[in-house]
Amino acid sequence: MHYLPPRSWKHKTVAALIALILLPLLYSGNDDLSIREQAERRGSIMVLTRNGASSYFLGPDGGTGPEYDLAAAYADYLDLQLEVKVADAFSDLGSLLDQQQGDFIAANLTRTAERERIFDFGPDYANAKTLVVYKRGQYRPRELSDLIGLNVWVIAGSNYEDVLIEAQKTLPELHWKTEKDLGMEGLLLALIDGELDATLVDSNIFSIHSQFYPGLKIGFTLKDEQPQAWAFRPGDDDSLLQKSRSFFKLIEENGQLATIQNHYKLKRSNLNRVGMFQFMKQIRSRLPPLIPVFQEVADVHDLDWRLLAAMGYQESHWDPVATSLTGVRGIMMLTQRTASQMGVQDRLDPEQSIEGGARYFLRMRKRVPDRIPEPDRSWMALAAYNMGWGHMEDARVLTEQLGGNPDRWADIEERLDLLSKEKWYRQTKYGYARGYEARQYVNNVKSYFDTLIWMETRAHPMLITQQPEPQTDRALAGDR
Repeated sequence: MHYLPPRSWKHKTVAALIALILLPLLYSGNDDLSIREQAERRGSIMVLTRNGASSYFLGPDGGTGPEYDLAAAYADYLDLQLEVKVADAFSDLGSLLDQQQGDFIAANLTRTAERERIFDFGPDYANAKTLVVYKRGQYRPRELSDLIGLNVWVIAGSNYEDVLIEAQKTLPELHWKTEKDLGMEGLLLALIDGELDATLVDSNIFSIHSQFYPGLKIGFTLKDEQPQAWAFRPGDDDSLLQKSRSFFKLIEENGQLATIQNHYKLKRSNLNRVGMFQFMKQIRSRLPPLIPVFQEVADVHDLDWRLLAAMGYQESHWDPVATSLTGVRGIMMLTQRTASQMGVQDRLDPEQSIEGGARYFLRMRKRVPDRIPEPDRSWMALAAYNMGWGHMEDARVLTEQLGGNPDRWADIEERLDLLSKEKWYRQTKYGYARGYEARQYVNNVKSYFDTLIWMETRAHPMLITQQPEPQTDRALAGDR
């Protein structure tokens, strides 16, 4: 899902903080009520989770992520509000639940025999295999014995640690380091940086993260597939757990479970491995000093800075002095004509270029009919930013003529290629256009935007780990 309104999640965050402050009071004095009745009295349930792309993070319109979406659907099923408490470390989740800091754990938790002794689990909703991953070009481990002598890190308190403990019984020379302060993103980043040789990760988690770490490969897969489920406090009071059983049965039957899970599986980048590798490299080296500029311009114009940054990367790879063969220049690759219209005097000045690009984008978005909602409104504006508004209108006319909805981006996107085919562009007002290029432009920006959303909203270390390097790339862009 893509949302592009002002950052309303700030207000939700404030509300969540207030709820956390009041939580001990809300839980006290209710000893005679079941856990479900206590939640109904509060009007909310509290989920314990971890911050990350495979569980929960803040998107431009608030909470999102596979576990969050499931928990939010569960709260709706109970007709309650959902509150979120994020554990600082994976190993803290159990103690937080035991201390009644939340009602249940939703954090890609694997059901194991050991954990069944300390938690009551809800129904299984996913299955995953454990993968051993390593950095492309380095030594590839093919079995557990190959990890002997390697620098292996795993998340403390995870089932990965349990796997290695069991393996050590027959492989006494096998050793590893447990990390309490790093989440999965941090471990994968450390692997990319060469700080370790291998780590363990669930297959469904890696399927989400791998697009952001194209330099990683699977060494081997452990045979046993393990189920994942929510964890509840053990005891006689299973009122919330029982409701979770009927909830999961319902969403499995009506397809909502598959929809949520497939949404994140399918929301993979359209970029190839080389393209994503280059993007992640520039996130670390070029983006950090430009973030304040993107944020300042976005705040002035009520835009999401990550969208502007995604556009800037698509245009120039964030190279302030980028110049194309056609004469467009700067981070936002503005033509001289567009720069003059937007009041940009120096296209090579990052602030002026980003400001000019933002105002030109807003000019395009303003021309989109008011009846068209977000995010389609912004995707149409992006296409117009790339190929011009006249061609965007031609695409909408063709879409309607061919039975599609001219107010729906997905329908227009399917027909953009027609603008480069004579049979069709001869029927249009503005003639030939590289519609296929505009389609790819929007898809790339959406991919970059998605990546920046989950990274920025959780202060991902990749945004701050390196200082900027000299600007050398030159990028080509379409005329504007």
